[in-house]
Amino acid sequence: MTAGSPDELTNAQRLRGVFSGSAGNLLEYYDWYVYSAFALYFAHAFFPHGSPTAELLNTAAVFAVGFLMRPVGGWLMGVMADRYGRRAALTVSVSAMCAASLIIALCPTYEQIGLAAPTVLVLARLVQGLSLGGEYGASATYLAEVSKPEHRGFWSGFLYVTLVMGQLGAMAVLLLMQYVLLTPEQITAWGWRVPFVIGAAGALLIFWLRRNMEESATFKKKQDEGERGGLAVLLQHPRAVATVIGLTIGGTVSFYTFTIYMQKFLANSLGFGKDTATLISAGALLVFAAMQPAFGALSDRIGRKPLLVAFGVLGTLGTVPLMSALSATHSPWGAFGLIIVAFAMISGYTAINPVVKAELFPTRIRALGVAFPYAVTVSIFGGTAEYVALWSKQAGHESWFFWYVSACAFCTLLTALTLPGGDAKLPEEG
Repeated sequence: MTAGSPDELTNAQRLRGVFSGSAGNLLEYYDWYVYSAFALYFAHAFFPHGSPTAELLNTAAVFAVGFLMRPVGGWLMGVMADRYGRRAALTVSVSAMCAASLIIALCPTYEQIGLAAPTVLVLARLVQGLSLGGEYGASATYLAEVSKPEHRGFWSGFLYVTLVMGQLGAMAVLLLMQYVLLTPEQITAWGWRVPFVIGAAGALLIFWLRRNMEESATFKKKQDEGERGGLAVLLQHPRAVATVIGLTIGGTVSFYTFTIYMQKFLANSLGFGKDTATLISAGALLVFAAMQPAFGALSDRIGRKPLLVAFGVLGTLGTVPLMSALSATHSPWGAFGLIIVAFAMISGYTAINPVVKAELFPTRIRALGVAFPYAVTVSIFGGTAEYVALWSKQAGHESWFFWYVSACAFCTLLTALTLPGGDAKLPEEG
C-alpha cells in the first residue's frame, strides 16, 4: 500500500465519508445560492427603491463583496484542514455558513432600520464568504484522498453535483413558493426569508454528520509523521499555485455566467417572466448536475488534460456566438437548449477541476494549496462576473461581457496546455 493510499478505509467508511462531505457541501452551496435565487424578490428590502436593474446591481455588489472573504476563509480553513484535519475544517465551515443565513433571515428591512439593513446584509455575506472559501479546498482534498486513484475523477464530479444540487435546492424552494404556496407579493413581502431559515435549520444535521465522518488515511499518516504546512510552505510551490489560478479564471467566470447570472439574464435581458426564468435555469442545472460524474469518469479513462483543453478551446471560440444566439432567443425551449450546450462545454472544467488541483500538491499543504489560490481567483473573477454583466447591460453594451467571458476562457486554455499528460496522481502515490 502506497503512502497516502485510501485503501486504509473500508468501502463503507469511504462511502459514508463521501456522503457526509457531499451533504454538507450541498447545504453550504444552498445557503450561498439562496441569496442569488431570491435576489429578484428581496432587492427592494435592503436598498432604496430604484429601477429593477439598479436594485439588482446593489444586490450583485453585495454578492461580490461576499467573495472578498473567500481568500481569508481559504487561508484559515486551509491551514486548519492541513493541521487539524479535513473533518475539523468542514465542520467549522458549515456551522459558520448556517449562522450567517439565520442572520439574513431575521434582518429588518431598509424601511425599518435604514442603512443598518444593508450593513447587516454585507456582514452576513462576509461570514458566508469566509465559510465557503474554506469549504472548497477541504472538500476537494477530502474527496481526492478517500477515493481510489482509478476512480478519483468520477468521485470528484460529485463535488459539483452537490454544488449544483444546492443551487437547485434553492430554486426548488423558489418554484414551490411561486407555483404552490405564495403569491409574488407575499414572496416579496416576507416569503424570501423562508429559504434562509431552511438553510440555517439544516446546520444541526450536517454538523452531526461531519463530526462523525472518518478522517482521510492520507492526512492521518502525515499527521503521525509530524509534517506541517502553511503559507511559507505553499510559496515553495509557485508553479502549482499559478496553475490553480490560471485554470480557475476561465472556469469560474464561465460557471457563474451560466448558473448564477443566467436566471437574471433570462428575466432582465430576454424578457422572460421571473417564474419562467427560474424554471428554465432549474431544468438546465439538473441536466448539468447529471453531466458531472460522467465527465469525471471520462477523465479517469482519457486523462484530465484533454477535458480541460476542450473546455478552453470551446469557451474561447464558442462563448460569444452562444451568448449572442441566446440574446436573440424568445422561446423557452430554445433558451433551455442553448444553456445545455453551454453546460456541456464547461463540464470539461467543473467535473474535474477539484481533483486536478488536489493532484498538484503534497498532503501537508494540499487543502491550503487548493483553497487559497482558488479563493483569491474566484473572489476577483467569479464574484464580479454578475456585476460586470449587469454593468455592461446598463452601459448599453451587453456584448462586451460575452467577450470578457471568452477572454477568461482563453487564460484557462493557455494554462491547460502546460499540464503534463499521462495518469495524474497525488504526489505521495509516486
